[in-house]
Amino acid sequence: MIRSVVFDVGETLLDDTREWARWADWINVPRHTFSAVLGAVTAEGRDNAETFDYFRPGFDLVRERRLREEAGLGELIEEEDLYADVRPGLRSLQEAGIWVGIAGNQTVRAGELLRELRLPVDGIATSGEWGVAKPDPAFFTKVIDMAPGSPEQIVYVGDHRDNDIVPAHAAGLRTALLRRGPWGHLWANDPVLVTAADWTIDSLKELTDLVVKAQ
Repeated sequence: MIRSVVFDVGETLLDDTREWARWADWINVPRHTFSAVLGAVTAEGRDNAETFDYFRPGFDLVRERRLREEAGLGELIEEEDLYADVRPGLRSLQEAGIWVGIAGNQTVRAGELLRELRLPVDGIATSGEWGVAKPDPAFFTKVIDMAPGSPEQIVYVGDHRDNDIVPAHAAGLRTALLRRGPWGHLWANDPVLVTAADWTIDSLKELTDLVVKAQ
C-alpha cells in the first residue's frame, strides 16, 4: 500500500529552462553555449553547479545568488514554469487519498515561491530549509519523517539518477524515475537506475494510475 508520494522539484515539477537562461544572462554567456556545457557536465554525472566554473573559475554560487537577489534578478518560480501535467497530477493523487509532498534541493527562497503557487500538496520542504541536501542519506531521513507511512509506503519521484532514485532506493523508499528534462532522458535506461527504480514514467498521469493500482 502506498500512503505518500513526494516529488523532487527541478525538471520534475518545474521546467528549468527560464532559470538556466537567467543564469547564462547573469554571467554574460550565450544561452546556447551555457546549455551545451551544462549538458556535457550532466553527461559526465557531475554536479550541474560545476558548469559555472568553466566560465568563471572559482565561481561562488551562494554569493552570486545573493547578488542576483540584490539586483532584483533573483529566483523566479511562476505558473508558466510548471510542467502542464503538474497541477492535475498532484490533484489526482490527493483525490485518490494519497498524501502529496514536495522536497528537493532548493533554497529557502525557492520554498517560499513554491508555497506562493498554492499547489495541491500537503507539504513542501527544501534542502535550504532542512540544512541538508541530496544525495545525503539524512535528506531522505527527513523525507521519511515528513511523509506519512513507513519507507516502503512512500514513493519518491525524481529525474536524477544520483540525487533522486539511487539514494531514495537506498533509504528504503519506493522510487519513480520521471523521464523528462536532460537527466531523466539521459539516464532512463542506465542499468544502475533501472535496478533502483520501481517505475519509469513519462507523466504524472501515468504515476497516478500506477499508484492507484498498487493500493
